[in-house]
Amino acid sequence: MATGFRIAFISGKLGDVDGVSLEVDKWIEVLTSAGHEVFTIAGYYANPVQAVAADNQFLLEYLRFDSTLQRHYEKILFPFITKKPTHLTLATKDITVEEMMVQGKELGEDIFKYIQDNDIDVIIAENTNAMPMSLLGGIAVYNLLTENKVATIFHHHDFWWERSRFSQNRIEGLLNKIMPPSDIGSEHVVISSYSAHILSSIKRVMPTVIPNCENFECAAFLDDYNCHFREDLGFDEEDILFVQPTRIVPRKRIEDSVRLVGKYGRKYPEIKERLKFIISLYQGDELDDSYVEAIKDLAHSENVDLHLISDRVSSVRMMNVDGKRLYTSRDVLVNADLAIYLPKWEGFGNAYLEAVSCRVPVVISTYLVYKTDIKVAGFLNIEVRDDYDEDGLLNIPESILTDIHLILNNPEMRIQMTAKNFDIGLSEFGFNMLSENLRVLLESYSDEIRASRRRLQKSKKNYAV
Repeated sequence: MATGFRIAFISGKLGDVDGVSLEVDKWIEVLTSAGHEVFTIAGYYANPVQAVAADNQFLLEYLRFDSTLQRHYEKILFPFITKKPTHLTLATKDITVEEMMVQGKELGEDIFKYIQDNDIDVIIAENTNAMPMSLLGGIAVYNLLTENKVATIFHHHDFWWERSRFSQNRIEGLLNKIMPPSDIGSEHVVISSYSAHILSSIKRVMPTVIPNCENFECAAFLDDYNCHFREDLGFDEEDILFVQPTRIVPRKRIEDSVRLVGKYGRKYPEIKERLKFIISLYQGDELDDSYVEAIKDLAHSENVDLHLISDRVSSVRMMNVDGKRLYTSRDVLVNADLAIYLPKWEGFGNAYLEAVSCRVPVVISTYLVYKTDIKVAGFLNIEVRDDYDEDGLLNIPESILTDIHLILNNPEMRIQMTAKNFDIGLSEFGFNMLSENLRVLLESYSDEIRASRRRLQKSKKNYAV
């Protein structure tokens, strides 16, 4: 891998347990191991980024997903988000967009000054120009590329047209221009072959595919810390823990997972009292509490013993203010008997790879990217075909319940399945894969990075004058 680059990651949020934050952590670990110096620029840090020096972590409020200005513009420009959308005339919309562009430019100037002060060679923009959860951030990064000519790698995890709350908007022209841009001098990275096909078709750019990965080379296992998980969370050793290792958002189809657990408990009543359904992560950044409450109501009606434990899960191990242990997603999964992952749509499948690395059997829906980019590797899972009824509910065949019971009660079969999956994950989605892909990416883009470095040095001289 080309060495000596000073790389800045830009994101609305870092240090959290969402997919983007976790993937950034992995990229940073690989890049620092390869000899690069890494900086981060974020609107919010749920926790400090572990592999980055504290002095290299920069906070800019207006990059934040839920900043005052972001909420203000969302209410006006994305009517699907709010139940009472603001009436907007054409003149008012033009004024609003102009105001937003000015503020985004100012934010870009703040970031550019940080880039100058720290001699940043290249920025990696994490979903800033794919999902408008930080509108000012997207405008700022676009200006850094087009006006300041900063070498920019766009790392796209998903796109705004894939989300109903953003696909209905009043600024489609602006989003088409900057999310993502197709200006020359930049590099685009996507996480699946499907995204690469869509982006090349819509934007006429040829992105690099770097799939999500997991640190299989340093896999999690039961140790002196996470062995306390069951006791700390009030579970008995005989309890059967079904874990949904995701945030609570509609596209994760939590209702289908609840229904699956309910059906399994009814089919095998002799173990019903031992069956616990755990959702490990928080609500997410997408909706109000109504979906969470609906899930609780459904769990009650399905007689499912539901446990929401996000207050005990963090991106790093630590003690909370009450002196209680906080566990990572991996810590939760190594204590699980089964992982459930039934999304209707997913950019890739971070949670799936994490479960595989923890040697947990997985019940998974055959969503699009799973079929195109994951299943083809040869993984062994309990698969629920992506077949939905007229009410939009996943059809769950009785055979799935039988397969689950077989795996839970046949230790040898479980070991064989999870060991095979682990070996495939290590080979196809481990850090060695990521390291090689990043090496090739930076080498192919190195001429532009070095040109950006020269332009930056020239800008600093002009700025000093």
